[in-house]
Amino acid sequence: MIIDCHCHAGKGDGLNGPWDTDATLDRYLARADRAKIDRTVLFSLFHSDYAVANRRVAKIVASCPERFWGFAFIHADRDRGRVRDMVRTAVEQHGFVGIKVHRHDARLTAEICLAARAFRLPVLYDPTGDVAIAELLAREYPDVNFIFPHLGSFSDDWAAQQALIDPLSRHRNIYADTSAIRRFDVLEEAVKRAGPEKILFGSDGPWLHPGVELAKVYALGLRAADQALVLGGNLIRLISKTPAFDSRVLWTRGISSPSASTRGAFATHDR
Repeated sequence: MIIDCHCHAGKGDGLNGPWDTDATLDRYLARADRAKIDRTVLFSLFHSDYAVANRRVAKIVASCPERFWGFAFIHADRDRGRVRDMVRTAVEQHGFVGIKVHRHDARLTAEICLAARAFRLPVLYDPTGDVAIAELLAREYPDVNFIFPHLGSFSDDWAAQQALIDPLSRHRNIYADTSAIRRFDVLEEAVKRAGPEKILFGSDGPWLHPGVELAKVYALGLRAADQALVLGGNLIRLISKTPAFDSRVLWTRGISSPSASTRGAFATHDR
């Protein structure tokens, strides 16, 4: 089973670029089908109110639960004081299995980490190159799993990515995803030093092509068992203890694609 752990979905309310304007899934789904990606983790794009954005993502997830899981997007500063309530809603009402936070909004906070601990959720945190926080997270919240997308830097900050490999290899609760890593040698080094059990396949869709991102994993030339960990086994392990996880959905997809009518529903829910 191939699982993309990193894909945005829905409509934003900004006009700075695709990242806060539109994350319609139609083209992503067609590309994921061709790449034989079975399941995808969805979360919002940047938005001025993540409670609203999370509800929109929840509708998309609910429209095809055999294909999607959801993560709750949280703004560490603007949502201060309501994080636990937002996470509770995400888990108990939306059935979400993780939390997404971005340093572009604000630096990750103890409030979010404590909520993740309380609900046994992994946190996918984009530090935008500020990877030193990995040491603090590993020490202060050893029972919370943290996924650093792009090996810590979407902007191709080689120094940041190299710096993350050390805590990634030393701390059991620090993970990385493969999305948007341009320097293949750095990805190869991360897998070699930290092990395939610490790396998750992600695409950063719908804007990056999931087939292109998946090709990097295949290019690593891993043994079948190790490749299976990167392509989905690690993500399942991280979310399997979350309150909303249901292992039965892993095997209910045939693994068929959403119908044309279902794809039309994605466009409706995105608005």
